[in-house]
Amino acid sequence: MKAYVDKDACISCGLCPSICPEVFEMEDDGKAGVVTDEVPESEKDSAKEAEESCPVNAISVS
Repeated sequence: MKAYVDKDACISCGLCPSICPEVFEMEDDGKAGVVTDEVPESEKDSAKEAEESCPVNAISVS
């Protein structure tokens, strides 16, 4: 399972790293980014929660 952040859609709300800091982080450009190429098995549920919680649908996890 991989996570992806659409930087053009991201509004820098910080919700995704607050839900799943093992997968998402706020980067130097102020936008969210992905910490790891593969979502760890133990973080799949929280990564999906971050995807579903994104107010602008900038995250995809599949």
